[in-house]
Amino acid sequence: MFNLTSKELSVLSTFMDINKTSNLCSHENKIIVAKKLNIDDPNKLNNYVKKFKDKGAITLKNNNYVLHRILKRPKSVTVEVVWTGAK
Repeated sequence: MFNLTSKELSVLSTFMDINKTSNLCSHENKIIVAKKLNIDDPNKLNNYVKKFKDKGAITLKNNNYVLHRILKRPKSVTVEVVWTGAK
């Protein structure tokens, strides 16, 4: 998806798991992600942020990085069961 490498997917999923702010790639989030992934300098994650943006997985809106809409977790899920009468 989005032509992300396995490493890029790992980094992006870590950002998604810890994100508690309106800015997915905030400095605070980069510090947490760097610690979780054993990266010594959170600024090294800027290369990944640029790749995510270039590949369309995230976009910059109002100075905040946000996930592409298909990656966002829905607030709710509705499941409809339809009985077809088949045995």
